[in-house]
Amino acid sequence: MAQLTCGYRNSSDRMVIVRCIGPDEFFLERVVFPFELLSFLAPPESIVQIWTHSLGGAELRESIEVEDLCVDLSGLESASEPAAPAAMADSAGMALDWQQAS
Repeated sequence: MAQLTCGYRNSSDRMVIVRCIGPDEFFLERVVFPFELLSFLAPPESIVQIWTHSLGGAELRESIEVEDLCVDLSGLESASEPAAPAAMADSAGMALDWQQAS
């Protein structure tokens, strides 16, 4: 199954739970701390849900299509070795769009 390289940065000041639900029973769930960056692989047509907790319990904060979190690594990879997720900024220090906190 082909998978997309994706990234999500928690720009809030609260911990969130990221759930990625995809075709063929694909499921990924991770806790992401404030200002932390999560890099992950997911199949196309997956949905990413961002959950948080409030006084009333679990609360769905955001639902995002995985294609909107996709990272294009074509310019950062060499032909023989893929780039590591931690090294996704170019040599001039410019961050990719999904790495910039909003």
